[in-house]
Amino acid sequence: MKRKTCNFRTLAVILAVFSSVAAMGQQEKKKGQPEWLNDLKSRITLNGYAQGGWSYQNPNEKATNAYNLKRTLLWAKARITDRWSFLFMHDFSSVVQEFYTDYRISNDNALTVRLGQFKHAYSMENPLSPTQLELIDVYSQAVLYLAGEGPDPLNGVNYGRDMGLQVFGDLAKGVLHYELALMSGQGINRKDQNNQKDFIAKLEVRPMDGLRLVASGYLGTGCAVGTAAWNPEIKVGDNYKRNRYSVGAEYKTAPYSPAKYKEARPASVRAEWLGGKDGDVSSRGGYATFCIPVYDALDVVASGETFDRNTKMDGWDQTNLTLGLQYWFYKKCRVQFQYTRCFCGDNISINDYNWLQAQVQVAF
Repeated sequence: MKRKTCNFRTLAVILAVFSSVAAMGQQEKKKGQPEWLNDLKSRITLNGYAQGGWSYQNPNEKATNAYNLKRTLLWAKARITDRWSFLFMHDFSSVVQEFYTDYRISNDNALTVRLGQFKHAYSMENPLSPTQLELIDVYSQAVLYLAGEGPDPLNGVNYGRDMGLQVFGDLAKGVLHYELALMSGQGINRKDQNNQKDFIAKLEVRPMDGLRLVASGYLGTGCAVGTAAWNPEIKVGDNYKRNRYSVGAEYKTAPYSPAKYKEARPASVRAEWLGGKDGDVSSRGGYATFCIPVYDALDVVASGETFDRNTKMDGWDQTNLTLGLQYWFYKKCRVQFQYTRCFCGDNISINDYNWLQAQVQVAF
């Protein structure tokens, strides 16, 4: 309770500061005073979103349902110069998520340097915001596990983020996009537990409007913060090989307006295959997700995904099939309803089960 109280107090202070700046800026403008405060306002942007809803599951024929508040994020971005910027992001339902600075070296966006704590480049889905993704549970199982979003007990909960140095940019008039990073490998808000650094590389090809072809790789050495039943040889504190790869594609149509659609949106399909190796244990999986505008501000969402935590042992796999609807009631704000049927392997502690979810997203 004390932690939540501190979080809300911090949020109140931040909002009060920005409100004061805005009010002072209006007074300065009316009085014809120097423009330094207006310049400050123009260089700082504040964004945020919250996602919360309801979930029902019946694993092992035991029905449970609960309301939940998944994310309450607020971030500020400061444009220090035309080339140099800084971002700070905090999730008031968990921890500080990101703090990094960017410096654009080239005039044509071919080379930018990023230093700090941020979402790393591995996979197509991990760098995307939950506000952009179609599923209420957000990322596919393979991305959640292999990108360090949380379900890997060896690596801990890191929300797909890490500390490090990254260079990225666009080449060939935007046809090619690259990202190269040297990361701690230990995750967010945590000191590195070994002397090795992890290397991440991504190459994205955009041969035509709406189409992306993406490959990424991760070479690293982990230091286990927990143990995994499907990988019993690795103990807490052990250093182990932690490598990953992914290949995928995404296609978005040109925006269109079915019926009296409030805002034209594209239909999209995204598919990716991912694999990894932790010590001597290999894992792999993939997903395909579709989103199709059908009427007014209503989209149909469908997804199929599978993931196997240990490819050498039977029973550590799970397949999820999802069908749902989402309604955009204002710009970045939506209501989502989804049904998922989960098929679990024999070694997973729960039987096949049904999963109903509803969620409201408010963003600015």
